[in-house]
Amino acid sequence: MTTQQKPDMPDVAASQKAQFNGTLDWVGMSRIALPLVINDQDLGNYQAHTFVETYVDLAKPEVKGIHMSRLYLLLAEFSRQQVLTMDTLKAFLKEKLASHEDISSQTCLNIEFDYLINQPALKSEYSGWKDYPVTIKALWNGSAMSVELSVKVPYSSTCPCSAALSRQLMQQAFSEDFADSDKVDKADIEQWLRSDRGSVATPHSQRSYANVSIKLSDECDDLPISALINVIEDVLQTPVQTAVKREDEQEFARLNGANQMFCEDAARRVKHALNQQASYKDFWVRIEHIESLHAHDAVAIATKGVAGGYSPLLHR
Repeated sequence: MTTQQKPDMPDVAASQKAQFNGTLDWVGMSRIALPLVINDQDLGNYQAHTFVETYVDLAKPEVKGIHMSRLYLLLAEFSRQQVLTMDTLKAFLKEKLASHEDISSQTCLNIEFDYLINQPALKSEYSGWKDYPVTIKALWNGSAMSVELSVKVPYSSTCPCSAALSRQLMQQAFSEDFADSDKVDKADIEQWLRSDRGSVATPHSQRSYANVSIKLSDECDDLPISALINVIEDVLQTPVQTAVKREDEQEFARLNGANQMFCEDAARRVKHALNQQASYKDFWVRIEHIESLHAHDAVAIATKGVAGGYSPLLHR
């Protein structure tokens, strides 16, 4: 049986020179749909439906183009055979750069997906799935790998100023309703508090977001995705809920009352918590309170402040 020989096809990228000589920082592909198994430090393997960006630099100014099909096929092979860990990520980046060793000096990879975690209710026995947008960015410069992990965590924020103004109106309503009483019976007070008059004014709260990016230390063996989410939710104390019964809603109201926050308060809480994590070399935080009072939103930015680290950019 004879094997049919492939016809000789032109390879313009290899045979032609660039129209204008010049190096390029990155060349590659974006929005590649790819199933990946990603190892989480605490929860184990997670089957993610991802969108991937893959790039190499073009370090030789006279070369017309890179080998895009090589990048795609390497990604497809990795998806079929590997679990994404810090070690396999480094090995993959090395292999990717080796596929372009004649024209490239560094390579990077961006992976975006929604991480679904089954979160328990606050009080009841129920639970529900909550999604957290996650981005993993990795760069190999030929000698070292740097990895950035980003998450977006939703939570609720109650305005301290609005709460104080509401309490003042409640106090005024109480004084008006009992103006003719020198002494007020405890039972009457309790009844008043449980009536509509006991909530004559309520503070405003809003869905809010902690957008956090961290740079991982070289000692990290696994990706701390759920661990980072837990650090943020634990310090803010008011994560949005999934399955909710009345006892859960009441506990949520209690937590919001006990954790009233301006965006500045939330940013300082998250910054303090991230500073306690030795494996986070650097971090960037953007807190967004999607205002229910204003048509605009309240935002606070914080970074770790290390030399040569994240700049306090408004967006990443």
